[in-house]
Amino acid sequence: MIASATRLQQKTFLKSLDDEALAALPYMFSFWAMPHQVPPTGDWRTWIILGGRGAGKTRAGAEWVRNGVEQGAKRRVGLIAETYEQAREVMVFGESGIIAISPDAMRPKWIAGRRMLEWPNGATAQVFSAQDSEALRGPQFDAVWVDEFAKWRKAADAWDMIQFCLRLGDAPQACVTTTPRNTNALKELLARPSTVKTHAKTQANRANLAADFLTEIEARYAGTRLGRQELSGELLTDVAGAMWTHGSLAGVIVRELPKLDRIVAAIDPPVTGHKNSDDCGIVVCVIKMDGPPQEWIAYVIEDATVSGASPNAWAKAAIAAMERHGRIGWWRRSIRGARWWRLSCAKKRRLCRFVRCGRARGRCCVPSRLPRFMNRGACVMSAGLGPWKIRCAK
Repeated sequence: MIASATRLQQKTFLKSLDDEALAALPYMFSFWAMPHQVPPTGDWRTWIILGGRGAGKTRAGAEWVRNGVEQGAKRRVGLIAETYEQAREVMVFGESGIIAISPDAMRPKWIAGRRMLEWPNGATAQVFSAQDSEALRGPQFDAVWVDEFAKWRKAADAWDMIQFCLRLGDAPQACVTTTPRNTNALKELLARPSTVKTHAKTQANRANLAADFLTEIEARYAGTRLGRQELSGELLTDVAGAMWTHGSLAGVIVRELPKLDRIVAAIDPPVTGHKNSDDCGIVVCVIKMDGPPQEWIAYVIEDATVSGASPNAWAKAAIAAMERHGRIGWWRRSIRGARWWRLSCAKKRRLCRFVRCGRARGRCCVPSRLPRFMNRGACVMSAGLGPWKIRCAK
C-alpha cells in the first residue's frame, strides 16, 4: 500500500504519474481499498463490514454507494443511521462521507429540506433515522447503506422496515458498517444465509490514523474486553461478569451417561406469578456417587424452566419433570411457592421429598460454586441443553 511505503517510494511513484492520473488518484478507490473494504463476490443481499474504530468502515460504505451510482446500478439509495444528525454528519458530510470522496464532476448536491443527496446523473440518496423507523413506510430503494447498526436501540424494528423498502431493481442490496456489539439483531443478521461479512481490526488502517492515537489506545485498551470489541472488532457473545461462558459450558458436555445412583432436581421460583414474571428455574440432575462426596459427579440432564408462569403452572411443570424421570429428591429455594408446591403434589397424589434453602445460601453460595465444580469436572451436562446454556451465559 502506497500510504505505508517509505517517503522515497511514494515520491518515485507519484513522479511516474501524469497530471491527469495524479488528479484522479485520490478517487480511485479500487487502487486504495483494503480487502475488507471490497464487496464480496457472489449472490448476497446484505454485506456486513465489522471492524474496530477507524478501520475504514465508513469509507467502504460511502465508496460502495458512490461506485454503484456512478455505474448506474444504484438509482434510489437509503442512508440510515441511528439519528438524522449522525447520518448527515458522518455518512454525507464526514471526512469519509459521500461528498468528501466524490470527484468534482460526479459530486452530489445536498438538498437540506428533503434530506437528500442528488447526483448529476439523477440518482438520489435519502437520509433516515433508525429511531423513526415508521418514516420508512412508503420509500423504496435498490440499495441501502446502514451505519453503526449494532448500537441502534430499535434495531430489529428498523431493520424490518428496511427490508420492505429494498424492492427496486433486479437484486437490491444493503451494506451494513458497524463496530460489533452483542445484540440479538446483529447476531440474527449475521446468521442469515443471504448475509456475507468482512472484518478488520483498527490496526489494518494504521496508515491513515494518527500515530499518537494508536499508541494511546493500544496502551490503554489492548487485551481488555473493550479493546477486543472496539479495536479488534470482535463480536463478544459472552456477557461481561457472567459466571459461565459459552466456551466453558461447551467443555463440560457429555454424549453418554454412566450408570447413575441418584436423581435430584432444583426449583428457583420467581417472587411474582404473572406473565411478566421472571423465569422459574427448574433443572434435573443425576449424580454418580463413587467414593467420598467430594469426588461425586453431577450430570444436568434436563432444563424444564418455564417463563411468565403462575405458581400453579410452575409447580405443575416441576411435577411433570418428576414424572418423566421417576423418583426425585427436590431442592427448592425457600422464598415463595411452598403452598403451591404442596397443593400440586397433593393433586397429583405424589409424595415429594424436598430440601428448602434460604435466600443467602440459595442465591449467593450455591451458584457461585457451580463454575468451580464445572472447572474440576464435578458437574457436567448432557447434550441437547442449548436453551439452558444460553441462560447460564447471560
